[in-house]
Amino acid sequence: MFVSGFTFIRNAVKLDYPIREAILSILPVVDEMVVAVGNSEDKTRDLIASLGPKIRIVDTQWDDSLREGGKVLAVETNKAFDAISKQADWCFYIQGDECVHEKYHSEILAQMSHYNEDKEVDGLLFDYAHFYGSYDYLGDSRTWYRKEIRIIKNDKSISSYRDAQGFRKDGKKLRVKPIQADIYHYGWVRHPKYQMAKLREANKLWHDDAYINQKFDASKDFDYSEIDSIKPFEGTHPAVMHDRIAKMNWSFDKNPKAKTFGLKLKILYGIEKLTGWRVGEYRNYKVV
Repeated sequence: MFVSGFTFIRNAVKLDYPIREAILSILPVVDEMVVAVGNSEDKTRDLIASLGPKIRIVDTQWDDSLREGGKVLAVETNKAFDAISKQADWCFYIQGDECVHEKYHSEILAQMSHYNEDKEVDGLLFDYAHFYGSYDYLGDSRTWYRKEIRIIKNDKSISSYRDAQGFRKDGKKLRVKPIQADIYHYGWVRHPKYQMAKLREANKLWHDDAYINQKFDASKDFDYSEIDSIKPFEGTHPAVMHDRIAKMNWSFDKNPKAKTFGLKLKILYGIEKLTGWRVGEYRNYKVV
């Protein structure tokens, strides 16, 4: 069984993306790691190239005119996917602010082996842990998606969908099997100064400059206190994240018992916490 990892990145140093940690977190379970490195204003390419012999860089040019629904993210994802070795059976996708805990490696490998010859399975579905504000808290409301596909078969009828959150096969949802493994998402954990810069850059993929300047003031730090619900994180972080966590140089202090959503969302939140059922949940996949 041959496994290829793939991802895309641009300006990782400038925007403080944990792309090094993301790649290292899956490197032990892949045979190669294809990274589409976009035209950057920093040392992103050097950083990626330093990560070892499994790394294969594809240099790309982002189309900055694509300001509709984050489409360029899917375009860049597909560039990396298209460059994967033909011998690959499985393709492990990781985004630049995601990590996999090493405690899940054996489970991931076992499930890929188990479903490798199953023609009814297009991919594997992961649970998500969305960190917010610091490494000690998780986003805890309907704002955060709970599951997503991160491993797919090497089938070129599969492609990245919309803003690269998930995938489609000939325009249809992928048939997937859930596995007992989490993706740790660190996209909302960085110094408030860098978080504001990241949000300004990211929103260029959806909005015009006037909207961005009005919504995200470059002269200010991001205010993490504007969150509807968080909960304490009670587990451990991937080993590759330990150095980054130790260097955390900002404070985030919010009472996790304080919830700031309205009555309707409060009721839906209560139903989910009592039953595990998220009413009206969008599912970007078909469980088989």
